[in-house]
Amino acid sequence: MAALSSSSMCLRDSTCQLPRSVSTNYYKRRSAKWRSPQAAVIPNLHLPMRSFEVKNRTSPEDIKSLRLITAIKTPYLPDGRFDLEAYDVLVNMQIVNGAEGVIVGGTTGEGQLMSWDEHIMLIGHTVNCFGGSIKVIGNTGSNSTREAIHATEQGFAVGMHAALHINPYYGKTSVEGLISHFDTVLPMGPAIIYNVPSRTGQDIPPRVIHTVAQSPNLAGVKECEGNDRVEQYTEKGIVVWSGNDDQCHDARWNHGATGVISVTNNLVPGLMQKLMFEGKDPALNSKLLPLIDWLFKEPNPIALNTALVQLGVVRPVFRLPYVPLPLPKRVEFVNLVKSIGRENFVGEKDVQVLDDDDFILVGRY
Repeated sequence: MAALSSSSMCLRDSTCQLPRSVSTNYYKRRSAKWRSPQAAVIPNLHLPMRSFEVKNRTSPEDIKSLRLITAIKTPYLPDGRFDLEAYDVLVNMQIVNGAEGVIVGGTTGEGQLMSWDEHIMLIGHTVNCFGGSIKVIGNTGSNSTREAIHATEQGFAVGMHAALHINPYYGKTSVEGLISHFDTVLPMGPAIIYNVPSRTGQDIPPRVIHTVAQSPNLAGVKECEGNDRVEQYTEKGIVVWSGNDDQCHDARWNHGATGVISVTNNLVPGLMQKLMFEGKDPALNSKLLPLIDWLFKEPNPIALNTALVQLGVVRPVFRLPYVPLPLPKRVEFVNLVKSIGRENFVGEKDVQVLDDDDFILVGRY
């Protein structure tokens, strides 16, 4: 009762106030200058799945030296599940023909159509089967920082050598938000940042890259904004891989790029290896440009998926919303194969046009 009486008196007494220190601090907070959210990011030291044994298998320097990295295709069984037998053949053909790294579950590998369980399983499978012969770079980036953290710690836990991180797309953030996002995931292990504004709707400005390049875990940048941007970074000592197959020859030999992260390499790995390893070769580059142009007439990986089916190295199965190229485009590919030489393409079967009814489209998988 005494407590209640005291409260009642306080409510009636207009002089009853909060302690001066609380009131003063409140107004100080109201008038304080706003700081970037970067200052509030919690360090990753507490993450339970961090493993120095796993992360230290590969240093960022090992990733920086890679000249030819393949954005590998993910093939499917008729019910939409992964066709691991065909996948293993594809990866092995890359190794035999000189590829030094693979991006697993990237846009080309249709990571956007995978559950995270599928995604991490495929990274782990690739490491288990091929990790001693080729660097495995898992696409564990996300437009959600929380998801990127979770997927990246799982990717490193199953043995991937590096992560590929994209900037948050669709729900875009500010420049300060980009820096905070990358600063949060980079401490987890070696990483490549991927700039592809045509897909994300937002360019990663050089200021962001120059800021996060202070992290020892940044291996480099996959850059799709052209060779002027490539040279802007390489002049500052930042490692860059061209993200545009049609520009990779000039990026490598004229603008300082270390190499390319390539889609075309799925089809003609021997020729792409020559393009990246053996010096300037404008004749070979010109020979490949019609094929590269054909590959990107429709959004990637539609043409690549169609081509690999026509070459007989994967089953004719598409996870929707991707569908095969129409008949005239398939005929065009047959002619391209003949022009470049069937012996330069993956697989051993004759290239075929195929009928529309030969393809299987899977919506539930």
